[in-house]
Amino acid sequence: MARTARAFWTLSPGRGEIREEALADPGPGRVLVRTLYSGISRGTETLVFGGGVPPGQYRVMRAPFQEGDFPGPLKYGYLNVGVVEEGPDRLAGRTVFTLHPHQDLFTVPVDAVCPVPEGVPAERAVLAGTVETAVNALWDASPLIGDRIAVVGAGMVGCCVARLAAGIPGARVQLVDVDPARADTAAALGVGFAAPEDAGADCDLVFHTSATEAGLTRSLELLAPEGEVVELSWYGDRRVILPLGGEFHSQRLAVRASQVGMISPARRSRYEHAERLQLALRLLADPAFDALLTGESAFGDLPSVLPRLADGSLPALCHRIAYP
Repeated sequence: MARTARAFWTLSPGRGEIREEALADPGPGRVLVRTLYSGISRGTETLVFGGGVPPGQYRVMRAPFQEGDFPGPLKYGYLNVGVVEEGPDRLAGRTVFTLHPHQDLFTVPVDAVCPVPEGVPAERAVLAGTVETAVNALWDASPLIGDRIAVVGAGMVGCCVARLAAGIPGARVQLVDVDPARADTAAALGVGFAAPEDAGADCDLVFHTSATEAGLTRSLELLAPEGEVVELSWYGDRRVILPLGGEFHSQRLAVRASQVGMISPARRSRYEHAERLQLALRLLADPAFDALLTGESAFGDLPSVLPRLADGSLPALCHRIAYP
């Protein structure tokens, strides 16, 4: 009897549906995974859902197991935790993380799944891809003991960066956001909080994740002389204007891009992508990351949930999708 799977597809900007599709047997070298949870990255994924990927970035922005093409119809997503139903003995029955779109049952090559360590709940493991982004950003930035660090933008990525940076001995870490409700999140992560106008300046390092022109401008203003902004935002098809006169040159400030698609040059000789993901999963043994899981919906409700996340009427950091 042929297997079928159900997957979420973006049909056109702002509109999606769940489709049923045939599913081939896994075959040698592949595994069959039944999804427990998937997560929605409210930044990149809602931008994709809204059709905001510029044509020049179509190839770069493809998800690992994406089907279809931008702007749609396409199947997109990359935060998936499930159980291996068929595969090698070492994986059968294991809970695994996969960079796979929202789909209840799927087959992928064996090396595409990463076992979730004991002590990391499946519900939290959906954050693995985001923690991996934060790991790469800290590798790019190379923060030092005692650094004064700001993270501008308290979304998923910013919160993960803040939590990891908080582990640096002597570091002063402040999460900066326009939403005062993020103060509770910052407290749960063990870092300070401030509105942009109240943020502590004289920073050695600022991570910017708000994907706004105002946020990046404020990040530059918070730097000490010869400080650096590490830019993790992705702006899609929007242009950004920055004040690069005045103190930018006289204080020798810097802006550096960090993106998870490539391993940071600082660790490229030692880590493969799979090893970096394994590290991210181990870090998720920290229960503080539960503060990022701010809502949950059933898989069948995804066509109505994603538009609300995209337009902001459903506020969230990571919104989790539960599968029957």
